Order: sequence, then structure tokens, then C-alpha cells
Amino acid sequence: MKHPYTDHADAWYRLAERKAAQYFASLEALVRDRTYATALTKDFQSWQRNHIHRSWLSLLLRGKNKPDSRDFNKYIRWLNFTGKLDDYLDRSVSYMYMRDLGQALDSPVTLSRIQRMVADVKSRLIRSAATAKGNESEDLSLAGLYRWARKEGVESATIWVIDKLKNVSAHIPEEMNAEHALRKLIKIIVGVVLHVVEEMGDEAPPAERARRLDEAIRLGYSYGLSYPFIDDLLDSGVLTDREKERYSRMIRTALLTGSVPELGEWSGANLSMVRFVHAELRDAFEYIKSYQRPETRQPFFEQSYVFFHSQDTDRNKKLSDAAYTNEELYVPIIIKSSSSRLIVRSVISAAADEGFDTRTFYYGIYNQLADDLADMFDDSKIGAVTPYTYYYKYHRQRPDLINPYELYWAVISYLIHHVYRSDAKSREVILDRAINGLQRFKKRIGTDTYNEVMNVFATGNPEFHRLVHYMVQRAEDVDFFDKLLRDQLIHVLRSDREEKEHFRKTLDTVRQQINDQLSIHKPEGIPIMKESLIDAANYSLEGGGKRLRPILTWVMGVQEYGLGAAAIVPLLRSLEYMHTASLIFDDLPSQDNASTRRGRPTVHQVHNSATAELTGLFLIQKAIEEQSSLQSFDAATVLELIQYSSRRAADMCVGQAMDLDSKGKRLTLEQLNAICFYKTGIAFEAALVMPAILARIGAEEIEALKKFAYHAGIAFQIKDDLLDVEGDLLVLGKPTGQDAENNNSNFVTVLGPEGAQKEMWEHYCLAVEQLQTMPRNTAFLKHLVTYIVNREC
Repeated sequence: MKHPYTDHADAWYRLAERKAAQYFASLEALVRDRTYATALTKDFQSWQRNHIHRSWLSLLLRGKNKPDSRDFNKYIRWLNFTGKLDDYLDRSVSYMYMRDLGQALDSPVTLSRIQRMVADVKSRLIRSAATAKGNESEDLSLAGLYRWARKEGVESATIWVIDKLKNVSAHIPEEMNAEHALRKLIKIIVGVVLHVVEEMGDEAPPAERARRLDEAIRLGYSYGLSYPFIDDLLDSGVLTDREKERYSRMIRTALLTGSVPELGEWSGANLSMVRFVHAELRDAFEYIKSYQRPETRQPFFEQSYVFFHSQDTDRNKKLSDAAYTNEELYVPIIIKSSSSRLIVRSVISAAADEGFDTRTFYYGIYNQLADDLADMFDDSKIGAVTPYTYYYKYHRQRPDLINPYELYWAVISYLIHHVYRSDAKSREVILDRAINGLQRFKKRIGTDTYNEVMNVFATGNPEFHRLVHYMVQRAEDVDFFDKLLRDQLIHVLRSDREEKEHFRKTLDTVRQQINDQLSIHKPEGIPIMKESLIDAANYSLEGGGKRLRPILTWVMGVQEYGLGAAAIVPLLRSLEYMHTASLIFDDLPSQDNASTRRGRPTVHQVHNSATAELTGLFLIQKAIEEQSSLQSFDAATVLELIQYSSRRAADMCVGQAMDLDSKGKRLTLEQLNAICFYKTGIAFEAALVMPAILARIGAEEIEALKKFAYHAGIAFQIKDDLLDVEGDLLVLGKPTGQDAENNNSNFVTVLGPEGAQKEMWEHYCLAVEQLQTMPRNTAFLKHLVTYIVNREC
């Protein structure tokens, strides 16, 4: 069968090759005659006035009290205090307009938009840094992201992409760098959103803006998915050589036919991962394809094919092959580095823009060579061929090889004087970026290793390279906001992964400890009927619940308040006894009439309703007995705890009565929130407040805990309602569709699935914001509420 684009593919790539070869020839000429050095020496003489400070005072104060940029909020406050923030943001946003949006900085319209963005970002940063807790940017948190989504009216797309990113993260193989893969994916999503914002301008009506941003988020994810699951996956050692060949053939077929082929038979250790990747890429491909207008469809496939083929050509090089020509080394890099950004406009189905295409084509290799230098040692370890790894290995035996470091400076000269027409601001930003990149590289690998690298690469023009070396040593005010965000994002992703692992380990460890303590002992000589009640109670306790409430109490009591682990065991038991009693009552035929709980038949199914009712009462009394046996604490404190517990238990009864009274009625959101608080939120509150009472924590902090519990409890209930509609019986351990069967109102029936999700994330944000007011480590509570909204059971 003839494929739609087969006849065009070779022509597309040959055309891209010819254009790239012409560009390379121009760059090679600059390197051979060294005219780039003459031009850049003059550029640096102008540039250094803003960046090299020779006074003794400036030398003494250089770097004094400058905080580490890893402390995001402190660093932003320092920039603002020293008056550097405006210039810092101006060069950062200007660079973004050049690199990501392909704009020229001599355009008054572009400069005006840059200034508006700088003002907006500055205002946001100052406000956030003044109120933030800790050293991380609030904008990089899930709560910060959702707050932006609500402001823009794109909550649904944001919830969708959060769920997508979670699933991608779960399927990235261990052999790949999960943080960097996610960072690149997020970067692409943001880049596509920025393109759409730029395309819309400032005049788009709110509804139109929200619609296009929604599409941009989904398109950004769909295009960005190619980085972890095509580029990174094929570059890694996850797939066998045979699997890589088959996988590449599948991608190529999709681009030539316009349709993703079926996976077919695939076996081996990678089967599960490949199935997920294939399904995600297929859906992403179909979404992008459906978005294309007839006049943009062929450019999309052309650029996609050229991009993939250039990557494939570059990827298949072997570092052991000493015979590659300069053209073979550089032409595919010029193609892929420009195509990766040229393709964005076709992805969003934007109109043709010759100026953007021209600037983006010439700009790409600038970033690529900078990245390849920074990654040189990592690339060498895996045997990857880049201009730097290849030159480093063969420069002595191959004097014909073009030095990539000299080509890098030739590219910079070409951009400044040919592409951006010697524009002063363009020169400033490009040189800022070049020196900053070298400073970061030197800091990362150390001065000695940096000097060794420069002894290999910085040799062709000693006078010019001494000037560059001087600039790297002395230049100030060349930092960039996107690099700060990059470092922060990697830190946040890594910390989040480590904290999640700690969270899961804590859940598993403490859950097991609690499970070991729950069984109610049967003394000898007790009446048979009491034995029967204890058996029924132990049956309900052995069901393998999540134990979230006593776990919460243990973490806050032991890890945060410093209470003895053994001392609070009675409190842990009491919480689970009370919770299990409430479940037994909820399941009764007279109430929710549930047949399954925690994956097993309910107590009234195993015994009868009367036994179930008595078992619930028995567990409540055991809970009070446990609380009264908290012997490590003074009597007045224990009495206060019991009184609080009794009040909250009574409130939970009120909540269940409200729930029963609501059956068959259409409830308002306010009524649902009230029922939810009394049924669910109070239990979370008790788990937090009771250890705080034992630790004699102040009233202000207890009030913050109550507010957190209120919102976390509602988020928990909304998730339960969503799972009741969408969940799996085998995963949940209880029947789905119970509320619909019993004609009960819940958050899904009142708000709809999409509205319920939005309400859940709103309460998630409110819960997380309460944690900002607390004077202690709240990482566990943050991950608890994140777990609540992301759980599957």
C-alpha cells in the first residue's frame, strides 16, 4: 500500500540537509578565517561595561551576602533588595522571546510585550517571596499551578495534565532520569502555552483565551511526550537493539502514513512499559493530528519527519567510528536543533511566519552546542556522539575536525551580526547567556576539570579565549530566571520523589505497627457472647484498612510533637476502633446497606444486623477504655482529650443522621460540605488535634490543623464519590455505584464529574495553603493530601 507521505519524505529531508549544509559552510568559514573572534572581541568591549566592575569596593563586596540561588525565595528577595531584579527579569524574558518564541528584540511591539511580562512576573515573584514558607517557589507546586489554572479558566486541562504527568512519572524506567524527563516534558508544555499566548495577543476575550489555553496545555503535553518516550527512550539503554529498531520503525511509519500502527506482539521485560508508551503516544498523535487545519497538516508531518529522521541519523552514530566528516557531525545537529522548535508552530496550527522560521533555524545550534558542552562527560559515559565527545576523542589524529567550541563562538557572532543585525540588546542577551553557561559549567565540574577541558577546546585563538576566560572569571549579573526555574524544578521533582518514597515507607511501616496492635485479646473465662462480639470486632479490624487516621496521629505525635511512640499506642487503637465502628454502622441495611467492606463481606453479612450494631457499640467502648489508659500523660490532659473525642464522636453521629435524612433528596453544595465535614472531616481533625492536645500545642496551631482537616476531609470525600462512579471493585474493596443505587446525592451527582474534580482541587489548595501557616515541617501532611486526591482506592 502506498503511504501518503512516502514520496515526499526523502525530498523533505534533502531540502533540510541542503539548507543546513549552507549554514554550516558559513559557520565553517568564520572558524577557518577566525573573523568571529575579531567581531566578538569588539562586542565584549562594549558588553563588559555592564558586567565587569573594577573598583576595589566592588571587588570587596562581590558576592557578599548573595544567597545561594537554590534558596529560591531568599534569592528573589536579594535581587529585589539590591535593585538587580528588573535587569535580571528583562534579560531572562528577552532571552525567552528569542529562543522560544523566535522574536527579534529590535521590534517595538516585542519590547513592549517583554516589559509587560517583566512587570507581571516581578509583581508575582515579590508577592510570593514575601509570604512563602521555605525555599521553594509556590508557582512550582500543585497548589500554585491549580491557582493559575483557576485564574485562567483552564482547570479541566490542568487536572488532566496533572494526572497525565503522574502516569508518565510512574512509567519512566529506572534506567532513565525521571526528573530530567519530566522537566523537559513540562518545559515543552510551557513553551507551547507561551506560543499560544503570543499568538492570541492581549485582545482575546476571556472565553476564547481559556479555550485556546486549554488546547495549548493538551497540545503541549501531546508534543512534549515525544521527548521522554521517543528521544530519551531511544537514547537510553532500556530497549534492546532489536526493540529500538522496531520502535523506530513504528514511529517512522506513523509519520509517513498519518496513523500509528498497532503494537503487535511484543514480549520481554519492557512489555508493560511499551504498552503504556504506545497507547499514550497514539492518543497524543491523534490529538495533534485532529487539531491541524488542512493547510497546516503537511507542514506538521514534514517537520515531524525531518526532526525524527535527523535525531535517528545522529543517534545511530558510533563513537568508535573515526571517519565521520564535519558535515556528518554537524548537519544533522543543525536540522534537529532547529526542527525541535520550528515544529511547535505547526503543532498549534499557527500561520506561517517567515521571520520566525529564519531566526529559529539559525538559533537552534547555539543552544545545542551549549547543551552538548554541559553534557559532554555524561554523553561520553554512554558513548554518545556529539561534536564535543567526538572532537575530544579524535582531535589529535584528525586535524581536519572543526573544533565545536570555536564553532559555538562562530554561531554567536553569526547570530549577533547576521540574524539580529548587530542589535545592541540582542548582543547583550546572547553574550550574557554564553558567559552564564560557561560559569555554570565551571561551577558544576570544578575549576581543575574546567581548565583541562579548555586546554583542549580553547586553543584556536589564544588572545580571544583569554578574553573569554577573563569574562567567565569576572563577569557579574549574567544569571537567568529560566535556569533558576530549571534548577528549582529539578530540585522540586527530586525532593518530591524522595518525600513520596518516605511517605509511602512511613505509611507501610506505621500501618503494620498499628495492625499488630489492633487485635482485641480474649481473656479466658469470659461469656460466650462476649467472645462472639470480640470475634466480630476483630473480623472487622482485620479487613486491611488504610489506617490513615492513626497513621496521621503517629506521624504528628511522634515525629512532630516528640511524643513517645509506645505512650500513644492506646490513642492509635482508639482512633481505629472508633473509625471501624462508624463503618460498621454505615454498612447496616438500615443505613447504606453495603455488602462489602475492605474487600470482604460486611459484619452484618457474616453475622447479622443485631451483632453488627452491638459490635460497633463494643468498639466505641473499647476506644474510650484505650483513651483512659494513656498513663504517660497527666490526668487533666487525658480528660481534655476524652472530652474532645466524645464531642467529636457525637458530631459524627450527627453527620450520619444528616446523611440518612438526605437520602433521595437533591442537596446543595453547602449541605454536602456540612455532611462531609461531620462524617469525614471531623475524623481527620481528631487524628490531628488529639496528639496536639497531648503535646499541649497552642490554640493557634490547633486552629490551623482544624482548617487543614476540614478541607482535606472534603477532598477525601469528593475523591470517594469520584471513585464510586469511576473506580474498580477489586481495587476499592467495596462495590461501586452505591450512591446511585441508593439514590443518594454526592459531589458527583450535584456538580458532575468535572465539577467535582474542580471542587476537590480547590479544597486541596485550601488545605495546602493552611500548611503554610504552621510553624513546623508539614511535608507529610502535604503528601497526605496529595495522596488523597491521587489515590485509586
